[in-house]
Amino acid sequence: MILQVNDIRYFVEVKGEGEPLVFLHGFTGDTTTWSRITNRLSSTFKCVSVDLIGHGRTEAPEDFSRYTMDHVSNDLDSILSAFEIDQAIFIGYSMGGRTALHFAMRYPQKVKALILESASPGLKTGEERMERRKKDHALADRIMREGVEAFVDFWEEIPLFASQKRLTDEERAEIRKQRLGQSPLGLSNSLKGMGTGAQDSWWDKLGGLSIQVHLLVGEMDQKFVQIAKEMKKFNPDFQITTISNTGHAIHVEEPRKFGTIIEELLLTT
Repeated sequence: MILQVNDIRYFVEVKGEGEPLVFLHGFTGDTTTWSRITNRLSSTFKCVSVDLIGHGRTEAPEDFSRYTMDHVSNDLDSILSAFEIDQAIFIGYSMGGRTALHFAMRYPQKVKALILESASPGLKTGEERMERRKKDHALADRIMREGVEAFVDFWEEIPLFASQKRLTDEERAEIRKQRLGQSPLGLSNSLKGMGTGAQDSWWDKLGGLSIQVHLLVGEMDQKFVQIAKEMKKFNPDFQITTISNTGHAIHVEEPRKFGTIIEELLLTT
């Protein structure tokens, strides 16, 4: 359904009844990336999937300053209110995981637990963030200059997604079709407004999180395996689950295994 959220039209998909779960997709994704998981969990839970700003069927405003994590967190709070949800478990992948963590920091009373798949608390230093912002802006400009198809050709080949080459041709075609359906302006402004270089660093605040936090990583994604281990040093209560023979997008590469893990975690949350 389309919801008017503050000044933006958001697409939100709701399946099932029960305890609410909020699903936030990664960069170039949308609600459909969660379909296999939400179809499975909706028999027990109320699954709320959101097309984040600039993605899917949600509006892509021209001003990238509207895409900041603070603005998006305010939007998510309004979405919860629209569905009369006082508190939810947030499940976020990559950019969606960073968004879920940011929301938990801004609205701690609204988050019962976090399940973060291949996500980070941002970059630790101002110098790292500045360097990343330059790269994100350069890539954003490239998207606007060359178009979505050229960008997707490039994006499919980055090392982070190498393990997805093991998927079937049909599965890869489905992912490509979804990426090609994105708005060039939405992707560009998302990079500028809520890319890793633009977001706040939450490393020093991790120790203050008193809710359950589960970090899911694929063993082939060594960068995020190390990030998860580092996050646990800041908060020893964080729980790490490493999924064997899997890369960055666990829910895409191993949806059945991912769904089983989520169900097991929810039993103890």
